[in-house]
Amino acid sequence: MHQHILAFDVRDYECDLQGIVNNANYQHYLEHARHQFLKTLQIDFAALSVQGVNLVVVRIEMDYLWPLRSGDQFEVRSSVERVSRLRFAFDQDIVRLPDEKPVLKARVVGVAINAQGRPIYSEAVAAALTNSIKP
Repeated sequence: MHQHILAFDVRDYECDLQGIVNNANYQHYLEHARHQFLKTLQIDFAALSVQGVNLVVVRIEMDYLWPLRSGDQFEVRSSVERVSRLRFAFDQDIVRLPDEKPVLKARVVGVAINAQGRPIYSEAVAAALTNSIKP
């Protein structure tokens, strides 16, 4: 299983009045980490779009375990597995550093769709992800 790890720092403006990261920002962290992961696999969103293939999220499950605060350092750890012929799922964990405190667990399911919004099989995406899929 290939795991992608991306480091972040919490910025002040990502926090709400309680001084913790606003819940919506966790989705931004997860999305950026997925995009960076896909880049390492040579999956280019812009090039796929020109070919009529769009990668979209169809389901997200997130368990908030511990809040992040301004200045915290953390990692998003991502892995991917095939759920069906058309769907892939990213399992993502956010872990505070340096104490490895679990912050969030997420499962994000995605699919490729065509210009009409119908799910499609993308050979390019499947081939790129094959070496990174969890056994």
